[in-house]
Amino acid sequence: MPFVLTQRRIYLLPTGQGLLFAGVLLVMLVGSVNYALNLGYALTFLLGSIAATSVLQAFRTLVGLSVDVRPAQPVFAGETATFEVKLEAPAGAYRHSVGAVFAGGPPALADCPGGGAGVMHLQVEAPRRGRLWPGRLTVFTRYPLGLVYAWSYVEPDRHGLVYPRPEHPAAPLPPAEDGTGTRERRSGGDDDFSGLRPWRTGESTHRIAWKAVARGSGLLAKQFEGESGHDLWLDWHRLPPGLSLEARLSRLARWAVDAQAAGHAFGLRLPGREIEPDTGPAHLDRVLTALALYEPQ
Repeated sequence: MPFVLTQRRIYLLPTGQGLLFAGVLLVMLVGSVNYALNLGYALTFLLGSIAATSVLQAFRTLVGLSVDVRPAQPVFAGETATFEVKLEAPAGAYRHSVGAVFAGGPPALADCPGGGAGVMHLQVEAPRRGRLWPGRLTVFTRYPLGLVYAWSYVEPDRHGLVYPRPEHPAAPLPPAEDGTGTRERRSGGDDDFSGLRPWRTGESTHRIAWKAVARGSGLLAKQFEGESGHDLWLDWHRLPPGLSLEARLSRLARWAVDAQAAGHAFGLRLPGREIEPDTGPAHLDRVLTALALYEPQ
């Protein structure tokens, strides 16, 4: 839900340049008084009025802005998540050089046309799996002269999802199982054609047997000797007992990514949860999400 910056939530402080500018004005005023310089008075008060106007302008740059933070796309642990921040100005009010930054991250700047929006992409480190809350967002500006720093805080209710970091180097995929849970020995890979099977939604179109489609046989996928057609289960309970919790999730994440890349239908078994075998990006996302949010019973 967008958050609108109101007058009472905007703060201002002089910048280093602003303090230096105030010091110069003070010296000019003292000199004008000592030497009765009328032109000195005029220049001092002119520059002072410009400084006061810049304070008002900095304040008006933020007031009324609508701030909306979009959820980040899922990433793996150790990568950087990107949150989209949308700043929308009221109609007829062009806002220049508005910045935004999450704590500890790099800032970004955007202009917001009146009645339009400026979009920024802010990066947040994702060191561990689970839900990633970006923290407090600071919306700021130094416009127009850089003499004052105006800012406001926003607490977004959006989060990203961080998958477990895939194990490296990767362990070999587990053997497939038949319908009774018996493991089946897998052969070398995709080199030897062994027949056709129904094409599954989400599989690569490169596997479709187009000649069979042309004969009116429907969507069929080529099956190779390395794909027995039996279920490939990524089973928590079959992992080596010495692996830690995070190491187990890391290995399962690696197997899920590798199984999807190879076009295998695969399922996931976790304590208290089971995801049936399937293929495609949506299925991979379901599996990785389950791994990211897993908490031991």
